[in-house]
Amino acid sequence: MAEPTAQEALIHLMVVMSAADRDMTDSELARIGSVIRLMPVFAGFDEERTIAVARQCQERLQAPDGLDGILSSVAAAVPPDLYDTAYALAVEVASADLHMEREELRMLQIVRARLNVDPLSAAAIEHAARARHRTLA
Repeated sequence: MAEPTAQEALIHLMVVMSAADRDMTDSELARIGSVIRLMPVFAGFDEERTIAVARQCQERLQAPDGLDGILSSVAAAVPPDLYDTAYALAVEVASADLHMEREELRMLQIVRARLNVDPLSAAAIEHAARARHRTLA
């Protein structure tokens, strides 16, 4: 299987984040779609390919190296100066349904470590995501 592009690797990361608690919620899937449509890092990405890229992620998860392989491909495909952006996308998906399960928190911890996101940056990213997803009701 070909190595993913940086954009594909970011989508793989978001899909893995959504599936971390074994429950890909509608709000998480909708968030992935809106992130792909709106975030500058996805400029030029053909949205029609989103489902195919998500399926690639599923196939990669079934491989012997599974999650580790996906995280390695994210680290290889995404430029190091965008690791904080990759982490922000993972947090965005995890916080989309306003509740994080233990598995999602653990996955964020793993992503943070794999991408060497410093604790202060991670805390700021997490705080900003919570602020964005709050509602009045």
